[in-house]
This record gives sequence, structure tokens and C-alpha cells, in this order.
Amino acid sequence: MMDHKELAAAACRGDEEAFYSLVTEHRRRLYAIAYSYLHNESDALEVLQETVYRAWMKCGKLKHPEAFVPWLIRILINCCVDEQKRKKRMVPIEEVRSQEMAAEMVSDSKLDLEQALSRMKPKYRHVLILKYYQDMTIADIAKILDCPEGTVKTRLHQGLKLLRQKIEPGGAIFHV
Repeated sequence: MMDHKELAAAACRGDEEAFYSLVTEHRRRLYAIAYSYLHNESDALEVLQETVYRAWMKCGKLKHPEAFVPWLIRILINCCVDEQKRKKRMVPIEEVRSQEMAAEMVSDSKLDLEQALSRMKPKYRHVLILKYYQDMTIADIAKILDCPEGTVKTRLHQGLKLLRQKIEPGGAIFHV
């Protein structure tokens, strides 16, 4: 059986089985990341499908196959961000109201946190989601976002500080 690096190298040479093995091995983690961005099962699955398609089409151009998984997660995050932008352009006001009413079933503090996260700059939102929703290490986040570990630490610190400012002690969002 091939190890991770060999599988990635084979996948990048066009080996469908190797590619499928890698994607299958990480499917739960990929889905969890997509879901933490989109908060919707069908959107998360759709974005996952788009991610796998894009990765398959571009994996022959990947210069460092050993970085296959961080590269795949980066594609996933980009697909999630694209989907969020698409949704923002398309959501009719009635749907927003019905979502707000349905959201009452979820705890208020979780909703406040998700609203605050959705209003943050992507550079902070990405590190916070990967660290606290996906429990990734600073080193893993740095690989995925292709930036130094120090940058990730700074963004985590600043992101948490911004989150604290956005959420009042009572749990309500400040409208800044």
C-alpha cells in the first residue's frame, strides 16, 4: 500500500484511484470544514463536489504533491467563500426572515458567534474557523493558508479580540 506522499504524487500524475483514496480519506474533515462555513448540509455537499472537481482538474499542476491535503483544503475554502458570495447576491428577503425564525431553535450565543464570524474579514474568519471549529494546529493552518505561522498567530489573536468586541457580555451583537 502506498503512503500519503506516494498517493499524492500518483494522484497528481493522473492516477484516479490514488486521487479517490486521498479524497475519501479526508472526506469527513472536508465536509466538516465546508459545513462550518455554510451551515447547511446540501450547500456543504455541493461545495465538496465542486472542490473535488477543481482539484482533479488542477492536480497535475501541483508542484509539491506532499502538500496535497493543505492545497485541497485551500480549494475548499475558496469554494466556500464563492458560495457565500453567490448566496448573498441571491437571497430574497422572505428567505432571510424565514431563516431568522428557524434559527431561533439554535442557541442564541451560537448564533451571535456565527453572525460575528460572518461579519469578520476573511483573514480572521479563516484562522478562527480552522482553529476552533476544526481544531487544527497553527502549523496546519499556516500550510493551508500558505502564510507564516507567526501570521496565523497574529490573526488568531486579533480575530479573537475583534470577536470579543463584537459580542457584548450579554451575548448581543454590537452594530458597529
